Amino acid sequence: MKNINLKEMTPKKLRTLRNNLNNRLESFKKDADSPKVLQTSHVLYGLSEKECQDLLKKVLELIKS
Repeated sequence: MKNINLKEMTPKKLRTLRNNLNNRLESFKKDADSPKVLQTSHVLYGLSEKECQDLLKKVLELIKS
């Protein structure tokens, strides 16, 4: 998984990442065989569905605290 330093992110960036993760997971659900291809510069580029789910859990925990 990419090295994303969540502790250094602002609350706004965390919320944006949460939204991106929710959208990405929805993309996996709609078309599991070939989800939307992300640009290489996208923060979630190369992450699997499982990695996105794990990252979303961490982001949600940080947002709550």
